[in-house]
Amino acid sequence: MTIGVAAAGPRDDNGYYQSLVNFAEEYSSENGFAPPIVSDNIGPAEAAQSLADLAQQGVDILMVGASEIAEPLPDLTEQFPDIFWYCNCGAGFQELPGLAQATDWGAAVHYSAGVAMGAVLQEQGSTSSVFLGCCDINFEVEAYQATLYGIQSVDPSFTMEYVGTGDFAFDFDNSANATAALTNAQANGATLAYAYLGGALDPVGQLAADEGIAVFAAGPADACERDIPWTGSVVFDGGVYASQALTLIIDGDLSEGSTYQFPTEAGLNGALLCDPSAEASAAVDGAFGLLASFDDALYADLGAISGAAYGG
Repeated sequence: MTIGVAAAGPRDDNGYYQSLVNFAEEYSSENGFAPPIVSDNIGPAEAAQSLADLAQQGVDILMVGASEIAEPLPDLTEQFPDIFWYCNCGAGFQELPGLAQATDWGAAVHYSAGVAMGAVLQEQGSTSSVFLGCCDINFEVEAYQATLYGIQSVDPSFTMEYVGTGDFAFDFDNSANATAALTNAQANGATLAYAYLGGALDPVGQLAADEGIAVFAAGPADACERDIPWTGSVVFDGGVYASQALTLIIDGDLSEGSTYQFPTEAGLNGALLCDPSAEASAAVDGAFGLLASFDDALYADLGAISGAAYGG
């Protein structure tokens, strides 16, 4: 049995991309499979060729790490029907007979994170924060607006500026631009940063730590165990999701042609604070509780954020 992994960014980014690669390596080793075959740094323009090349290397399961490289899947799932195709399509993708996919709700995930960031700003006695992203892609817009909504649910006076750091679409790896943007945001009064980044994640995290800026990582569930002293993480961990998805597949609850949406709940995704105060923990628990209660007003507001981001 051989697993193939298609990643939109660097396999060693210590963030979203690497988490899926690490899972495939660990799962393969634990189950006596062949080492996984990984293709990384795949851009949308070359996705069709890169995924086809990967499919022709004898893989039995092909895990596509993100919706931005999923466009060729209608053709490829038909061209290679013997492969079990799985997409970790967080932003969602069309259902296909030959594709199993898992999604999450970015607005809910980021609302909980915004509450955590608001609690940190409150403890700092500050009001200003920055969201370091790429280039106003729809799922970024959803993430930013939902994070801001969560922050301002703590205190309406809190602000968060969006700063794009990419030189081109899907460029989440530009460390020079991202660190310069962080330095500029600090000069303008920001005391908290959210690094919604891939390959630029660790450079921003380290600089923030060196400068005494509170900083949140995008993606990893193990951020609090790392060398960089992250303030917290906004968890949408590709490895955690893939592990859950494989369990669903084995149990017959996720098959090709179907889509599973992960709930937003503590321990799976959303806000994670490292060494939080009791007050910050209570605020985050409250956010997850409100989501679990399907609060009408909250869901209406988050639905509006998602709708505006995706043009619906």
